[in-house]
Amino acid sequence: MSRFEWIVAIRYLRAKRKQTVISVITIISVLGVAAGVAALIIALAINNGFQSTLQSSLLSATAHINILERNPTYGIDNWESLLPKLRRLPHVTSASPSLYGQIAIKGPLVGSVGVMKGVPFGNGAPVPELLRRLKSGSLNTIKRGDIILGSRLAEQIGVTLHSPVTVLSPQGELTPVGPSWSPFRFRVVGIFESGLYDIDSTWAFTSLITAQRVLDLSDVVNTIELRLDNIFEAPAVAKQAEAIIGPKLVASTWMDQNRSLLNALRLEKIVSIVTVSLIELVAALNILVVLVMLVMEKHRDVAILMSMGARRAQVQRIFVLQGLIIGGLGCFLGLLAGYIVTVLFNHYRWLRLDEQIYALSYVPFQNHWMDALWVAALALFTSLIATLHPSRTASRIAPAEALRYE
Repeated sequence: MSRFEWIVAIRYLRAKRKQTVISVITIISVLGVAAGVAALIIALAINNGFQSTLQSSLLSATAHINILERNPTYGIDNWESLLPKLRRLPHVTSASPSLYGQIAIKGPLVGSVGVMKGVPFGNGAPVPELLRRLKSGSLNTIKRGDIILGSRLAEQIGVTLHSPVTVLSPQGELTPVGPSWSPFRFRVVGIFESGLYDIDSTWAFTSLITAQRVLDLSDVVNTIELRLDNIFEAPAVAKQAEAIIGPKLVASTWMDQNRSLLNALRLEKIVSIVTVSLIELVAALNILVVLVMLVMEKHRDVAILMSMGARRAQVQRIFVLQGLIIGGLGCFLGLLAGYIVTVLFNHYRWLRLDEQIYALSYVPFQNHWMDALWVAALALFTSLIATLHPSRTASRIAPAEALRYE
């Protein structure tokens, strides 16, 4: 586009006193585009933040692939022979046995129910992702009779680092009123925090041998956890693992285990995009109104330009430029406002949540540069579409007819 077209387009957008209505609608159009872009950026940042935070928190606590019994009985008794085979699979970085069991845990004053997870410590065993950065304590001195609690669980039962706790397991002798609860004494040597309330308020880690003793089991586990170098390779690796583990076991991926959550986040993203895009549609209609009014107001000026040699294509491009200038300015302001809001709200965590309901204590925001590109493209595209009719109308003005009575 030539410099002439830019100059005329910008000049036409500078309304005179008698064109105050056009000026007001132009400002409303810019703000409409800006509001749509900012709202879409914020909505996508919230969705990305929830998905990324929940995914990272869940995968720090759970495996990328779990090898489980197809029909749960007493556990996987041949797990030691499976580990070397599973570790040789592509993308597998570690394969570790685990034993889960329901327990009750009692502190100095109160008790709570929870989940005990037994994992191997030392002798080259991989350290669980969740325990690599403890809130307090250390894994260096862990031994039999030691336990690591979630931060919320420790608060609930009123214990701190090095405090004694009593773990009760429903694996004792059978009595007329049910199984008796066998007590076991432990010492708290670490406290972890995943960021997910359900995990931090119920989980406790101990050594695999200790967990087997507490749950009154022999040398068995109830899951083999695989971690991968690429979490999105989980479905392909799971298929390869099932060829090794046999028909009595099944390989379940992190996607299978969190399918409802991932589907909910995906649906929420689609709904947000569709809903907020309606704001862009309203802004595009405002741009259409502005340009239609400009064409009506400037028909004499357009006729003079055409009589002086301006081509119809140039006139059309002038009004297209006006719409793109409005859309571009609104897009810039919207991106700026959206990113400022998301950065500030994420840094200061101004939007708090009830973590007992939503698992997280605040609304996380996470921006992706690709989102800015396609949101800006959407805003400019809708602005361009809004310019087509009025610009075509302007290019069809007949100079002789427009200037006949001037």
